Amino acid sequence: MADTECPQLLPTEGILVPVNVVKPITLRAKNLPQPQSGQRGYECLLTIQGVEQRVPALRFNSSCVQCQNTSYSYDGMEMSSLPVDLTVIWNGDFSIDNPADNKVHLYKCDAQRGSCGLCLKADPLFGCVWCKGENRCTLKQHCPHPESQWLERNGLNSKCTHPRITQITPLRGPREGGTLVTIRGENLGLDFSEIQGNVRVAEVDCTPVREGYIPAEQIVCEMAVATPSQFANYVEVCVGGVGVRECPKEFRAVYSKYYYFVVTRLISLKPSRGPVSGGTIVNITGSNLDAGSNVSIMFKDQKCTYHRRGGQWITCRSQASLQGYGNVSVSVTVDKARIQKDLKFEYVEDPTIIKLEPEWSIFSGHTPVTVTGTNLDIIQSPLIRAKYNGRETVNICQVFSPTSMLCQAPELPISLSRQREVPARPDEFGFILDDVQAVLALNNTPFIYYPNPEFEPLHVSGVLELKPGSPIILKGRNFLPPTNTNGNNGKLNYTVLIGDKPCLLTVSDNQLLCESPNLTGRHKVLARVGGIEFSPGVVHITSDSPLSSTAIISIAGAGALLILFIVIVLIAYKRKSRESDLTLKRLQMQMDNLESRVALECKEAFAELQTDIHELTSDLDGVGIPFLDYRAYTMRVLFPGIEEHPVLRDLEVPGYRQEQVEKGLKLFGQLINNKVFLLSFIRTLESQRGFSMRDRGNVASLIMTMLQSKLEYATDVLKHLLSDLIDRNLESKNHPKLLLRRTESVAEKMLTNWFTFLLYKFLKECAGEPLFSLFCAIKQQMEKGPIDSITGEARYSLSEDKLIRQQIDYKMLVVNCIHPDNEKSPEIQVKVLNCDSISQVKEKILDAIYKNVPHSHRQKASDMDLEWRQGRGQRTILMDEDLSTKIESDWKRLNMLAHYQVPDNSVMALVPKQVTAYNSVNNSTVSRTSASKYENMIKYTGSPDSLRSRTPMITPDLESGVKVWHLVKNHEHGDQKEGDRGSKMVSEIYLTRLLATKGTLQKFVDDLFETIFSTAHRGSALPLAIKYMFDFLDEQADKHSIHDPHVRHTWKSNCLPLRFWVNVIKNPQFVFDIHKSSITDACLSVVAQTFMDSCSTSEHRLGKDSPSNKLLYAKDIPSYKSWVERYYSDISKMPAISDQDMNAYLAEQSRMHINEFNSMSSLSEIYSYVGKYTEEIVCALEQDDAARKQRLSFKLEQVVAFMSLES
Repeated sequence: MADTECPQLLPTEGILVPVNVVKPITLRAKNLPQPQSGQRGYECLLTIQGVEQRVPALRFNSSCVQCQNTSYSYDGMEMSSLPVDLTVIWNGDFSIDNPADNKVHLYKCDAQRGSCGLCLKADPLFGCVWCKGENRCTLKQHCPHPESQWLERNGLNSKCTHPRITQITPLRGPREGGTLVTIRGENLGLDFSEIQGNVRVAEVDCTPVREGYIPAEQIVCEMAVATPSQFANYVEVCVGGVGVRECPKEFRAVYSKYYYFVVTRLISLKPSRGPVSGGTIVNITGSNLDAGSNVSIMFKDQKCTYHRRGGQWITCRSQASLQGYGNVSVSVTVDKARIQKDLKFEYVEDPTIIKLEPEWSIFSGHTPVTVTGTNLDIIQSPLIRAKYNGRETVNICQVFSPTSMLCQAPELPISLSRQREVPARPDEFGFILDDVQAVLALNNTPFIYYPNPEFEPLHVSGVLELKPGSPIILKGRNFLPPTNTNGNNGKLNYTVLIGDKPCLLTVSDNQLLCESPNLTGRHKVLARVGGIEFSPGVVHITSDSPLSSTAIISIAGAGALLILFIVIVLIAYKRKSRESDLTLKRLQMQMDNLESRVALECKEAFAELQTDIHELTSDLDGVGIPFLDYRAYTMRVLFPGIEEHPVLRDLEVPGYRQEQVEKGLKLFGQLINNKVFLLSFIRTLESQRGFSMRDRGNVASLIMTMLQSKLEYATDVLKHLLSDLIDRNLESKNHPKLLLRRTESVAEKMLTNWFTFLLYKFLKECAGEPLFSLFCAIKQQMEKGPIDSITGEARYSLSEDKLIRQQIDYKMLVVNCIHPDNEKSPEIQVKVLNCDSISQVKEKILDAIYKNVPHSHRQKASDMDLEWRQGRGQRTILMDEDLSTKIESDWKRLNMLAHYQVPDNSVMALVPKQVTAYNSVNNSTVSRTSASKYENMIKYTGSPDSLRSRTPMITPDLESGVKVWHLVKNHEHGDQKEGDRGSKMVSEIYLTRLLATKGTLQKFVDDLFETIFSTAHRGSALPLAIKYMFDFLDEQADKHSIHDPHVRHTWKSNCLPLRFWVNVIKNPQFVFDIHKSSITDACLSVVAQTFMDSCSTSEHRLGKDSPSNKLLYAKDIPSYKSWVERYYSDISKMPAISDQDMNAYLAEQSRMHINEFNSMSSLSEIYSYVGKYTEEIVCALEQDDAARKQRLSFKLEQVVAFMSLES
């Protein structure tokens, strides 16, 4: 039958069927056969989502067939219409040809048409309307409302209301215009004419572009030029209106976020040079580089191909230079804004390749190739390449200098290369150096590839049995490539691992001899060479000494003893558990017995110390205590360890920039004095990842130096920050007691600084005297016994770590000292020990001569020599080290007075240090090298002005390898310490010494604590700052409904004692002009720890594992705690301080110290953080309503403009 006579369906345009609507489908056809009797009629077969649906069909005539009334549906709302295959069948299984591939299009009006615009945009043949009453897209007949409530494409009502903007890109652009802004949303018109001229972005006209318009969904418009006063505003669209300003509300859309006009700046580019052939990836840094829609980079007149960009960077790929070598200027164009700075990129001569060594590898590659050439360092990521049979492989190179780099040879792309037994040369061999074409394929290299080494299995079973120490032999072939035949040298680097341990190798052509490491058991063997990693099997190394019968009996006996031991331990443990309740009482009894045993010694020592302290403090009345002035004191607390801080000096800027910078800093000062700005600035800095703990402390101190003259304002800001900190602490579900525990925020360091400013007067008038007395008492008591110059340990100590743990024989001597400034004045008697080192004697003499002189005004021991004056004019220079110093094995002992056999009542003098020292005992010149080295070490160990006491290291003399010691050798001391700690308790003799020292110093510790924890101070009132801050913390607790007295107590302790007093007790050099030694520091740390324990509300439980300082003050801490509780209670009962009184007090404090710091220098230091985080700070200010009203971000940009270098 001819094709023209075959029954077939004819093309039918657009068979559209809405879902769930009963509807027939009429199809045109030709030559449709008439079913005869006994034959089945016509059916339509629709395959919907894989499911067949059969529908009866009616043949009208040979040219028309109709699928009967039926409804259809499909699952899901992801597709608005679904094309469905249609087949017409007659007589059960004969299908009618469908050459036109007619399909039925099922559709849903509401699928993917959630807005009016998308609904009306649908094909008009769908018959969809927007049913306003139900706010959905539906068929006309399914909208239950009258026709006036419909919106349809070509009807009377055909304009959608309530357009909405959902997305704007970009949200920032240059003022010069040209930015293509893409606006996405809903109901954005159905025709381009409806939005033409009706788009404004940040109050600037934006001209819609026809090519970018998607009806109802998207508008693309081009920005016009903005004026300098325009900074940011909303995006507005009017659909079909008469302009944005007069637009009716129902046709107007406004986006919720601002569009910003920004200034793009360039800072630097890296690398600054590249090959003349191009291909260098250049990274340009700056600010706002992600603004606008289109960016281009020009190297003079040539484009640098744009790669990608972020806010502070943009990358592009350089093209081959048309001008040859030399510098070209770099500019960036963002839309219509052209940004140019003095940035240059230098095109230099292309790199060349001179030599490869070696000129061979193996098929698998990954062998080292040393490359010699020129200009290799200008390539960022050099690659080495090989090409063979049309396939290319590459590998990496590492550049060492302009003339050399090390590459890993690429593998040769040979299929089944391991089976080849002949060497092969690549078709091309060269380098990918950016876009340099000359080195892609080297014409002059005879580079050759040799077959890969091949390994045989260790054993047919896969496991090789070996005895310890036996070598492992790996067999195979091609282990030594024939490299010497063509003048090449070099060899393959093999690594063989037994388990994870490498072995020593001997290589021949067909075997590797591996000296196995000292191992037993089963271990996997792994061989590596080039790019090959192969495991030839496993070795099992077994010991050849089976257990003898004696060994078996011994093991059995040991097992029986172990079982017996376990039984004994269990019985002992049971008895121990019964006695556990008595442990605490027994410990307490031991402590009481010890205290009574040393009571007499304590009394004698205390009486002696009292006499010394009375002598010492009798001269301290009035100006006797060497207080630091206000500026030095605050600087040591605010900026510890920094001697000459910039805030003490005038601002240093080049003359040509001075006026600009001062203008900028004055403007910045106004911003710092704006509370909205300052709070936003601090919160933004604290939210930055790179803003470290040190930065937080530094910013807090700088802000307080800046606000020294405005303490009322500083206090208001501090209260806001503390309130924020409390809110955050409680929101994060942290335990409330952790508040203010550590300095992790600017607020906490500001609080410390606030108390530092306001408690100076209290320190000078009240607390300074007992603190200084405690310091002097500790120093004198420590110096009554031996102190090791090297380790800093002493016989008398409060610190277990700084206790000399062995018997030192010593006796006290009195030396008569001649005053260095006046030889004719009476000699001064100084008590020293015969075991003191010469440096220690010098320090004691200086303390006696200058006992009323601040430490910074004294002579330094390191600048003086100690001269022993004997009869008949004989004078001897005494030194820590000289030619008479004793050396035993590798230990050198420092000279002491006993070494020189100095008798009691000798005459000593301190004379200026000489370049060479003489010693009349041996009449020879002594080298000062080792002595000066030692004195430097003493200087370090003697003044650990850090917060924690350090034990200095014993550094051996590099020339001779000997170690220096004084009273105890460090290694012996370490062993002894371990022995002591093993018993978990301090042995009685050492505890006795700690208790003796503690009892002697008890009154001075009590005096200090009583002064600090008292509200009436010898007639002086409690500082207002303490009452004011404690009341503020109580208010905050009430606000957050915290009624637990322990939490309130802890907040106050963390606020004042922990933040301020502990720092002062541990570091009296912050308050006085003194020198703090290592042992004094350790004892003060114990006192400070006791002070902290006294302020804690947690139970102070005593046990065997308690630190010695807790055991020492176990009986005192409960009474100290009662002092603290009484102190806090007395403060809370005092009448509240009015804001007016507090402000008057703060104003007075500001006035007294108004010119202590240079505010311009402080501002300059604070501004360094603005420079680092400008973008983040501006962004935070723009999102803050109060800051936006005051245009603070604009003011900050003015400051940045003044401070920037271009100015």
